[in-house]
Amino acid sequence: MRSMTKGIIAVAAFSLMAGTALAQTSLRIQTHYAPETPSGKLAAQYVDDVQTMSNGEITVEMFYSSSVVKSVETFDAAATGILDCDMTGGAYQTGKNPAFQFVGDIMGGYTTPYQQLSWLYYGGGLDAAQKLYNKFDMELIGWWVYGQESLSSSKPIASTDDFKDWKFRSPPGMQTKIFEKLGAKPIVMDFTEIFTALESGIIDGADASGLANNVGLGLYDIVKHANFPGFHSMPSDHLACNKAVFDAMPEHHQRIMKVAMEALALRTALTFEKKNAEAAAQLREQGVTLHQWSPEELQKFRDVAQASWTEFATTPEAEALVDAHLTYLRQLGLAK
Repeated sequence: MRSMTKGIIAVAAFSLMAGTALAQTSLRIQTHYAPETPSGKLAAQYVDDVQTMSNGEITVEMFYSSSVVKSVETFDAAATGILDCDMTGGAYQTGKNPAFQFVGDIMGGYTTPYQQLSWLYYGGGLDAAQKLYNKFDMELIGWWVYGQESLSSSKPIASTDDFKDWKFRSPPGMQTKIFEKLGAKPIVMDFTEIFTALESGIIDGADASGLANNVGLGLYDIVKHANFPGFHSMPSDHLACNKAVFDAMPEHHQRIMKVAMEALALRTALTFEKKNAEAAAQLREQGVTLHQWSPEELQKFRDVAQASWTEFATTPEAEALVDAHLTYLRQLGLAK
């Protein structure tokens, strides 16, 4: 009997080990970030976390700097199997459905990454966003949000009145509509053209990135005004995977992927909070004026931005996301 019991235990142990050995997941993920940037290093940490926590059952081949396909094509490449996952951002996909604006860059909405992330996990955001992603055969794994972006300007930008006739570099999309309503003159141009356009006076300012990244671009070597903390734009980078690939993964692999994204989200927010604060101190020492907007002026911008949301929400998916955001923002006291 004892030998029989040992035999059963041995068979069970062998079966368990065999099952574990078969639980292998290999993923090809592309990010638009370069490996030497703060965000690129954070992405590498995510890969290390996933591989370590899975005891090597999950292996990831990360492609940096959009080395397989263009950044805007990463989502489709994952959906069609050229890649497995997209680690760029939903805002690149607004041409598919304007709803992606409200998972990619929720302009004039939340004031901190923590509020924006809490909408995703505790404000019904993930369910609403997941329906959108699933429609395109993708699964949203999570977000990583680096914080509010700051503007750069050759003249003061301390209130909405200062936007009148202010010529600035703008990305395309909903942002141009918002700033036009405030009297500004947005000029859509490529990210790589900003420095030269500021230097030559073609534009008065630019919407480029967060304060620390703007310092890295050398923008404040040319212009001496910025706003900090930022308020107008806080892009959400995402990790989204081919739904068939994700559904085929063992449940514990899925859980590792999602929990590791929550860790990445916190690490990203903390990293850039520190870097932007350091950049602000450095700029003040160099004579750059940092304008902190009053609550009243911030609300003026939010009112205009949030009115534009409904104009841009022209599909059922976009309407659902806007409703979810407004409901949660009212709970936070950030919307009427």
